[in-house]
Amino acid sequence: MTSVVVDQAGFRSVLGHFCTGVTVVTGRDGDTLAGFACQSFAALSLDPPLVLFCPARTSRTWPVLAAAGRFAVNVLAEDQQEVSAVFGARGEDKFARVGWTPAPSGAPLLDGALTWIDCELEAVHEAGDHYVVIGRVTALGAPSDARPLLFHRGRYAVTEPAKDALSALMPWPRPDDWL
Repeated sequence: MTSVVVDQAGFRSVLGHFCTGVTVVTGRDGDTLAGFACQSFAALSLDPPLVLFCPARTSRTWPVLAAAGRFAVNVLAEDQQEVSAVFGARGEDKFARVGWTPAPSGAPLLDGALTWIDCELEAVHEAGDHYVVIGRVTALGAPSDARPLLFHRGRYAVTEPAKDALSALMPWPRPDDWL
């Protein structure tokens, strides 16, 4: 196998073309609340229901979430850019600026989020300068009809309904490996 050096700036630029949703992962360990803005979130499995997110190894929030053993993923709506900015910054009491209620796990559920996913910590894997955290889904919030907040090419974006060309090409049900 040939070793190729990939420039970090080029890597970031190319992967920035992949549009991601914006979430805030939150948790509570006793009286300590923690949360961070997270784009590296994905559904992993339907059976059992699993999700994943990837905090940096240098994250000051991750140790609180790990100690809690539970976390919630808040899927942000298009009008929550400021919420993303608050939870994307270091310092200050982030929860003082955002309304929230506790999830069944006790993790903060942010007011105005499109929906939420409450999880128990299932597994943690080291992966480069991040961890891959797998959570077993224990509760789900009702989804909103609002549009999601997205991140694309270094800035926030929102969706516009697109013509579903795939349905026109596929008269049969979509493959069952699509979540």
